[in-house]
Amino acid sequence: MSFRFDRRTPSRSRQGAPLTAVVASVGALIMLAAAMSVCALAQATPAAAASRHRAASPYPAGATRPLRVAKPSELARAASAPTGGSSAPTSGSSKTTGSSKSSKTTSRGRRHPKPKPKPKPVLHGNPARALLAFEAMQRAYYIRGSGLYQGEPFSYLWPFSQALAATMTMTHVSGIARIPGLTATLTRELAARLIGLRYYLDTNNSGAPEGTFTSSLAAFDGTVAPPTGPGGAKYYDDNEWVGIELVRMYALTHNPVALGSAEAIMAFVMAGWATDPELACPGGIPFSNSSENLERNTVTGGPGAELAVRLYQTTGNALYLQFAQQAYEWVRTCLLRPNNLYADHIGPHGTVAQALWSYNQGSMIGAGVLLYQATQNSAYLYQARQTAAAALAYFTPERLGAENPFFPSVYFRNILYLDSVTHDPPGPRLAQAYVDYAWQHLRLSGNLFVAGSPPSAQLLVQAAIVQIYGLLSSPPSTYF
Repeated sequence: MSFRFDRRTPSRSRQGAPLTAVVASVGALIMLAAAMSVCALAQATPAAAASRHRAASPYPAGATRPLRVAKPSELARAASAPTGGSSAPTSGSSKTTGSSKSSKTTSRGRRHPKPKPKPKPVLHGNPARALLAFEAMQRAYYIRGSGLYQGEPFSYLWPFSQALAATMTMTHVSGIARIPGLTATLTRELAARLIGLRYYLDTNNSGAPEGTFTSSLAAFDGTVAPPTGPGGAKYYDDNEWVGIELVRMYALTHNPVALGSAEAIMAFVMAGWATDPELACPGGIPFSNSSENLERNTVTGGPGAELAVRLYQTTGNALYLQFAQQAYEWVRTCLLRPNNLYADHIGPHGTVAQALWSYNQGSMIGAGVLLYQATQNSAYLYQARQTAAAALAYFTPERLGAENPFFPSVYFRNILYLDSVTHDPPGPRLAQAYVDYAWQHLRLSGNLFVAGSPPSAQLLVQAAIVQIYGLLSSPPSTYF
């Protein structure tokens, strides 16, 4: 299997009665703000930087703006086998010291070898590469002491959400617990992600709706919110990515702030359900709460359903399951193509954008699997397998290589999750081949990964590679 990554970076389009009984969860986001306010932003946010941020190119083009363009000479051609089965250790050493020349003499005059120290534990293969990529991400993009990542001047929420996902995935990687101090380090990293997330939180828009038919509840802005940044529109999918990771965080840490914040995001999403009867195919979750937005998308419906199912499984609140089923069925009704693949979005007058992206298929596959697990209705699993079969046939290595790695990272996550239920695993082989190609051909000497044309290093790309290596190194039960 050969991946030929297209050097083009495809642009990502930004774009029924609602269930409103959960809006009280907004207080949890305010609780998050209060809990994190004790950590001040580092003194790296002058007014001039904020002004430059306002003048930056519009979202999402700026979300994938490269830190720098890589020169061909900087690529690290790995000498390791393409299977990705081994890698140099990243922590500790297996080398032992001592020999028969260093020995003790007993009272009887006999010489005994000096005891050899136990070798320190190391990581190999996919876990080692996941850690190397994660460490490179933190060195290159993280602004020490701030909780934020570099951007214009700070990262948009989209790549930040994926850095959060990468950090969460790293906590479940096999072998991490054996490396001295690494678990504690990752625990501190998770706390730092919560601090950074607080800077995107906008709680002051309840009286000033930003959209014509969308929610104005507190949620996370697409850019760092005032006073640190300019704030702006809220993207439903980005909030959903964050919400999914907060549920994972709660499962790991039992931090009530994480769960409450995830429920507040869910309230924002549910209140944004499009109810205008004049819309073509009424219903669905819009792309953003911007007044210019008139699209409803697969990438908002699929992850929205996934988040709702996980909250139902965590809290037992049946409203979440009801909304998950509603969002899932709307996407199937309005955006499913005859070939069992999902189109990107539908406009207000019924025009369907037929573009096929791997992450749209992945999120609907995952939503189907999660709904099957929550309801035991085998129709959901059958539908997920139908889309998976169609996606595996359509998304060749060449097509996956033409997408920003963020898209395949979502696709692989959901395909691997389906595989764990059906025990029919084509996903690991495909995901392994993808990151093996990236390791050999798209990795810089400092373990940053590049994508696009010209090849450029970006937080979004790096976080995606960390996640794929991490997913291949951790149990699927930890994916959601």
